[in-house]
Order: sequence, then structure tokens, then C-alpha cells
Amino acid sequence: MSEKHIYKIIFINREQVYELYAKSVYQGDMYGFVIVEDFVFGEKSAIVVDPSEDKLRSEFEGVKRSFIPMHEIVRIDQVEKRGSAKIVSSDKAVKTTGSVSSLYVPGKS
Repeated sequence: MSEKHIYKIIFINREQVYELYAKSVYQGDMYGFVIVEDFVFGEKSAIVVDPSEDKLRSEFEGVKRSFIPMHEIVRIDQVEKRGSAKIVSSDKAVKTTGSVSSLYVPGKS
């Protein structure tokens, strides 16, 4: 019997910290990118709707595969169950985690 894995992927995108859950994460043929597939979100029919998760769901709706630059990934964890997907501004992330920074931010000197 095969064990099902869920991965929590935390990465920086446009000065915000994204926390997503997916069933498949791997390094692809395109050097410097991590591929994330099969995103996992909560049920739309749930009584309590998290606006942050709903925003992520709409942003990644129709996305089959996402190529995330390796240098933007903060952490990838294999978890037992899905948590809440969310977007946090990098200012809040720095206050709560101590230090989250990007190596490269387009348009900044």
C-alpha cells in the first residue's frame, strides 16, 4: 500500500510569502526551478471560507504545474495533513520568523 504525501511549500513571490500545499514537488529539467503540481486547497463548500486561501485558489486556478525559482523557496516540508494555505506580507514574515529575505527582487536596486 503506497503512502500519500502532502508537501507544504513556502516561497517568496512579489515581496509576499506564499504558503501552499501540493501532492507533488520535484526538480525538473529546467535548471534552477522547483516544480509544484497538484495543489491542495480546502473544500469550496466549507462553511468557513478563509479569504487568503480563497485568493490563492483563484490565483492558481487552472494551473497544472508551477515552476518556482529555487532561490525564492524558503522551505519545503512533507506533512501528514494539509493546513491552511495563505499569503503573508514579507514584513509580517520577518517579524514572526526572524528573517525572511529574497536574493533578488525585480525592479529594486
